[in-house]
Amino acid sequence: MNIVVREATNADAQLMADLTRAAWAGKVAASSSGHHETAQQVQAQLRHGGGFLLLIDDIPAGSLRWMPLDSDPAIWKISRMGVLPAYRGSHVSQHLLEAIIHHGLSCQAEELRLAVRRDQRKLIDFYAAFEFELAEELEYSHANPAEPAPMVMRRLLRY
Repeated sequence: MNIVVREATNADAQLMADLTRAAWAGKVAASSSGHHETAQQVQAQLRHGGGFLLLIDDIPAGSLRWMPLDSDPAIWKISRMGVLPAYRGSHVSQHLLEAIIHHGLSCQAEELRLAVRRDQRKLIDFYAAFEFELAEELEYSHANPAEPAPMVMRRLLRY
């Protein structure tokens, strides 16, 4: 299995929207906005932050995005991480996380944050293996008011 993670470009916006919807289908609650992702939304996020594509044997298999917080550009919010069902269980998502951690370090980001839906609690242990910690004092700014707010996790990049 040849695994490559590369930085996404504007030309990848439709692919990333398609990957998010396909990776989240049947996995993430139907009320999540990720199920309605458009190329235009992805392009806006890529312009403001960035993204990575996961390729397995040259086939797009997953992606993630990040954006700096408006209030503090040294803090990056990771979003829309997903791997297609055919590639789950082989630990390939770790390559996306490792890519954003290394990129954040090389760009002098101070902190990475991500949100975990309350119905996806098993992800807490996964992210904890990459030194993310629950940050109960932080609120997720884009929470759906009709659902329980997600849990925010953070990883400090500067100690």
